[in-house]
Amino acid sequence: MPEFFYADPFPLKEDTTEYKLLTKDFVSTVPFGDKEILKVEPEGLTFLAEKAMEDVSFYLRTKHLEKVRKILDDPEATPNDRFVAMALLKNAVIAADKQLPSCQDTGTGIVMAKKGEYVITGGDDAEALSRGIYNTYVNRNLRYSQVVPLTMYDEVNSGSNLPAQIDIYSTPGDKYSFLFLAKGGGSANKTYLFQETKALLNPASLEKFIADKVSNLGTAACPPYHIAVVIGGTSAEANLKTVKLASAGYLDHLPTKGDKFGSAFRDIELEEKMLLAAQKSGIGAQFGGKYLAHDFKVIRLPRHGASCPVGLGVSCSADRNIKGKITKDGIYLEKLEYDPSKFLPTIDDVDANTESVHINLNQPMPEILKVLTKYPVKTRVMLSGRLVVARDIAHAKLKEKLDKGEPLPEYFKNHPVYYAGPAKTPEGMPSGSFGPTTAGRMDSYVPLFQEKGYSMISLAKGNRSKVVTDSCKKNGGFYLGSIGGPAALLAKENIKKVEVLDFPELGMEAVWSIDVENFPAFIVVDDKGNDFFQMLN
Repeated sequence: MPEFFYADPFPLKEDTTEYKLLTKDFVSTVPFGDKEILKVEPEGLTFLAEKAMEDVSFYLRTKHLEKVRKILDDPEATPNDRFVAMALLKNAVIAADKQLPSCQDTGTGIVMAKKGEYVITGGDDAEALSRGIYNTYVNRNLRYSQVVPLTMYDEVNSGSNLPAQIDIYSTPGDKYSFLFLAKGGGSANKTYLFQETKALLNPASLEKFIADKVSNLGTAACPPYHIAVVIGGTSAEANLKTVKLASAGYLDHLPTKGDKFGSAFRDIELEEKMLLAAQKSGIGAQFGGKYLAHDFKVIRLPRHGASCPVGLGVSCSADRNIKGKITKDGIYLEKLEYDPSKFLPTIDDVDANTESVHINLNQPMPEILKVLTKYPVKTRVMLSGRLVVARDIAHAKLKEKLDKGEPLPEYFKNHPVYYAGPAKTPEGMPSGSFGPTTAGRMDSYVPLFQEKGYSMISLAKGNRSKVVTDSCKKNGGFYLGSIGGPAALLAKENIKKVEVLDFPELGMEAVWSIDVENFPAFIVVDDKGNDFFQMLN
């Protein structure tokens, strides 16, 4: 008979996170036989969640910013790598003023908690944590992104960014520990599960498999990425849970070798190989170069002999992850970087060797197209004038008009269309954080609109499918790529006026008009059938 064994499936070494004490309130101890119970008032959970979601919306980890700065100092970084890195650092400085969040997609509030067996709260912990998340989203300039279904097909915005995702696990001890995340849609959409077999588990096959999947990530989730790959898992769900924790840096201190008990471990050698493969992909920090990824985590888990799940996920340039803990000494929160300005170079020479084409958007659309057609893909342009902002629901409503035989509004013909959605506007500012959303979600609309003369120029983030390239070639259109990530920077420096233009009932999904000045973008798809991302293959 085999011997029973049990081991911690994720044997993390000592937590080296630097924490700050928030308060000693809401915490006490009470005797329980020969033990001591940690008593946490529900209000303490609400307080911690509110502070955590507030900090993670405006600040980033020091280690993350160090890696962004490294791009500026790397002679192998391309001008486009450096341009993106500089924008992200400037964005971090602006966000640190706590008016404009680092990303306009302020995400789904997620909490992963481990509650010690000697911790009592006397309430519904998920409800208390949810109230803290609610407080932050309601009282700060964040965006409500959660939609709730009324029927299988009808849904409405919840109006508070609830519900949150809250997972609480029971563990030994008298400590309550937390990981808080704000996960945006673009980053979440780059989580994948592949059901593979034992045939994958050899160096040649596995390395090629990972490299191929990483090269298909594209840039829609705002690189440079923190990439996580997990091989194995007792279920598909366990695999993907590990992917999320790994991409958040939560599993950095796992062992680097396996054991007979099935404990998770990191393969450091494979991580280094895969990071090099990501660098060689040529995708770079969004518009070509070396820095598709800051780092790579590869984690191995036990598996059922008939299954080999492989998970892939990323944390994006808005790396919004923060730890918290409650002990008998008080309530603590991970220290983030509160002075990101120290990572800015003394002299901003990023633009020194790269010229930009300035384009006046306040002229007839045919004139704008005549300017763009002169330049090849990868050209950086600076846009000044009016943009129309429309995304998923607005596009669907506009298509309904065409389906009924009705013409679309003239604004959709006369102006470039920016796929984006704003966060709340701070008092006294023209705009809230207002960065691009994923272009691919609107791909199916492009041929239909362009053949009727609408949406001739679109502006968003990430790569697009062949239907867009073909449509632009056939109809004389263009797709311009905007930097994903610096939403606060764009709001403060480039967006001068924001007005609701149509469908005001849709909230942030309404059609907006925005006036911009020197708004940076790149020609990604042109009217000759060239696609920058396809040229990398």
